[in-house]
Amino acid sequence: MALPSIAPYALPTEDELPPARVPWTIDPGRAALLVHDMERHFVDAFPQGAEPIRTAVAHIATLTAAARAAGTPVIYCAQPSGQTPAQRGLQLEWWGPGVGDDPARAAVIDELTPLPGDVTLTKWRYSAFQRTRLAELLAERGRDQLVVTGIYAHIGCLMTAADAFQRDIQAFLVADAVADFSPEEHRQALRWAAGRCAVVLSTRRAAAQLGDPGRRPDAAETAPPSLAGAPTGS
Repeated sequence: MALPSIAPYALPTEDELPPARVPWTIDPGRAALLVHDMERHFVDAFPQGAEPIRTAVAHIATLTAAARAAGTPVIYCAQPSGQTPAQRGLQLEWWGPGVGDDPARAAVIDELTPLPGDVTLTKWRYSAFQRTRLAELLAERGRDQLVVTGIYAHIGCLMTAADAFQRDIQAFLVADAVADFSPEEHRQALRWAAGRCAVVLSTRRAAAQLGDPGRRPDAAETAPPSLAGAPTGS
């Protein structure tokens, strides 16, 4: 039931990414950036100082900096320490007690520490939308795009992207700013997302789109009716 020991592997390169089925691009006035499960407990399952986590962390840092500079909300979701069996639910049978009782293990790693103005949500299930205020927070801020980074690609990141799609929120999965148990599961997550619910793109492209609002269509013309009239803000 414990996390697997993860062997080093190379992150996918831009020319390996599955093609997009839809022409979505990130609009910093419509998007929010999600940093998913980058707690010490999960990050320590990777070989430290090696791929894929070394570059994934650096890429997430690049994207959080770009988002903050663009006025795009940065949202963290992280599991708490000391979860009860009732709080763990079925995850207890699949993964054990989770983070455990040590608050230090539940903290986001130092390299990605949330800054003032960022939002941190307590996460309870695979999808960051489940039992949180993520959907309400996005609606309150007039955001109908979610850029997903973090771990693990084929579990929480993929489930969050699929959940966003089912809520009419455009999902973007950043292929080299997520990491997984293995290269096979990482690439499987990218293929599934690109074929069914999200645009899969590189950190380079995501950062460029966050930093160049002139490349996106006007949000008022493309946002769905449920969010088009919502207030904007960071």
